[in-house]
Amino acid sequence: MGDGTTSSVTLINKLDFGDPLYLHASDTATGTPFISIKLKGTENYNIWSRSMLLALGTKNKIGFIDGSVKKDETNEVLAKQWDRCNNVVLSWILGSMSEDLYSGQIFSTNAAVVWKELSETYDKVDASIVFNLHYKITTIKQNGQSIFDYYHTLNSLWKQYDALVKLPTCVCAAVTEFDEHNKMQKLMQFLMGLDDVYMTIRSNILSRDPVPDVKGAYAIISREESLRVRSGKESGKGSVSAFVAQTRKNNVNNNNSNNSRFNNFNNNNNNRFNNQGNRGPNPNLKCSKCNKLGHTIDRCFEIVGFPPGYRRPFNSGSSRNVSANNSVSDSVDAAPSSSVPVPFSLTNERMVKLMSLLSDNSSTS
Repeated sequence: MGDGTTSSVTLINKLDFGDPLYLHASDTATGTPFISIKLKGTENYNIWSRSMLLALGTKNKIGFIDGSVKKDETNEVLAKQWDRCNNVVLSWILGSMSEDLYSGQIFSTNAAVVWKELSETYDKVDASIVFNLHYKITTIKQNGQSIFDYYHTLNSLWKQYDALVKLPTCVCAAVTEFDEHNKMQKLMQFLMGLDDVYMTIRSNILSRDPVPDVKGAYAIISREESLRVRSGKESGKGSVSAFVAQTRKNNVNNNNSNNSRFNNFNNNNNNRFNNQGNRGPNPNLKCSKCNKLGHTIDRCFEIVGFPPGYRRPFNSGSSRNVSANNSVSDSVDAAPSSSVPVPFSLTNERMVKLMSLLSDNSSTS
């Protein structure tokens, strides 16, 4: 028994990695999906089967699904190795199916049988699937996507459509014309879905002789997109700089305008009060007591008395009455008192504070 076991191990170890019965340690590892998509049914069978064939080809295990690798009934060691490889391939297939389909195949024991059943059930060209795929191709739009994403999506739809709608093989001279026609159709579909910003470059492509194929058109528009992005960044920086400069200029103009406005207000205010203070006595009024113009006897200070806080002139006599009554006729500016209004004016300190507040408000706006 020991010799039999030793000979079996030796025989398995002698299998070359090019032999379909050879299994690498990674082939039996669990936890990692064999392919990235799950079989859902007719809608994605072609994509799923294509992905599965590629993955099985890298493992040299396609013979276990097409029946080309037969089980050796004469050699028990190789027969067991075949069973092991079959189970590994079967687990790969089952692991890449949706939950509903998985439950219907879990009791299967042969990978080739499962593969054939899946092909007979789901490998069908459904008219509704073809219609939906064709509709997506003819109505797809860029809608702000990058050129790379838009072209990648459209190219994937083309490949799916070509896999579903298989044309008969032709070896006549018309095959070249048909190939050119197919390329022209794809170019038109690609150009029709572009955003309007590429209208000019699209017209340029169509006016070329000869007209480039879809790959050439993609390369041209991709370069145009790169130029747009680069120029957009540069113009964006220039716009920001111009905006900042204009904002600063507006703030300066606003400050100057506010300064001029308040200066005018202050000057007008001072002039108004100065004009009131410089106004002469009223010639229509004459006092019978002192015979001076500007007041009547009932308002003569010699009779009614001088107002509180009034600074009396140094000189005495009638001239004192004249100057006193004349100055009081309009206002007692020469006698500062709490009862006498003081003309409003802006000092330099107040002007600085006001200008600071106006500058802050302009910057916030």
